[in-house]
Amino acid sequence: MGAERRQHPRIPSDITLQVALDDGGHTARLRDVSESGICFYLDRAIEEMTILEVAFDVPAPEGFHKVETTGVVVRSRKISPAVDHYEVALFFNGLDETARTALRSFVAKPGS
Repeated sequence: MGAERRQHPRIPSDITLQVALDDGGHTARLRDVSESGICFYLDRAIEEMTILEVAFDVPAPEGFHKVETTGVVVRSRKISPAVDHYEVALFFNGLDETARTALRSFVAKPGS
């Protein structure tokens, strides 16, 4: 196995998110999250280097923090030949500092 290249820790997260595509909004499920990106499951492939708008809520001390940001698709792979769903990895390129802080806190204290 190769060396871990991730700069930020990630945690598994089964959270619903909204993804804006050319044909409208779509619901997806997060697989994991970090302060630099997310991996999620979607019912369609998305070309790598596509810029997406996403929105999801993460638990926060005051309830929930809505993360609305953009990111670049860095991976889009079919889960299996028998399933028409894809695993999509998104690297954030539009995350504001408030959202970054909320994600950092969520990853540091999962389940809070």
